[in-house]
Amino acid sequence: MRETAPHPQRVLGLAGWSGSGKTTLLERLIPALTARGLTVSTLKHAHHAFDLDQPGKDSFRHREAGATEVMVSSATRWALQHELRGAPEPSSRELLARMAPVDLVLIEGFKREGHEKLEVYRPELGKPPLWQEDPRIVAVAAPAPIAGCPLPQLQLDEIGAIADFVVRHCGLAARRQDVA
Repeated sequence: MRETAPHPQRVLGLAGWSGSGKTTLLERLIPALTARGLTVSTLKHAHHAFDLDQPGKDSFRHREAGATEVMVSSATRWALQHELRGAPEPSSRELLARMAPVDLVLIEGFKREGHEKLEVYRPELGKPPLWQEDPRIVAVAAPAPIAGCPLPQLQLDEIGAIADFVVRHCGLAARRQDVA
């Protein structure tokens, strides 16, 4: 992929170990942010091969035949698939440049890249907190307070408070006060 200019939208990542609840938090946080009148998109990193297509479908057959990109469109949505065909995996920055402008892009994964992140932490997983090693983590959401954590701490089940933090931290102004 080509190198791109810095992305103009606000970006915040959700980082955490597998099983910490990042996806569940996103599922609950997105409606809380959109209820405030904000437009939100997501970028998800997959650590494995994935396929949005189904064998036998026309778009699958196009890719299998060697197409670099296949776009599928309907009255409801469109999707663009880009085959890397051995090229290096693009960075989150390169992928963000391909997304339509919105108020906020929430990134799940890409935990080693340079954007700011909210850590989703569950001590019961037995993994060390990421905030101890990653200076780009700006707050931690956990089920209970974490002793010794110098960052802002958010209760994982208090979605409104997490949404308020995201809005403040990212410098976004809520357009409506229909707080979810």
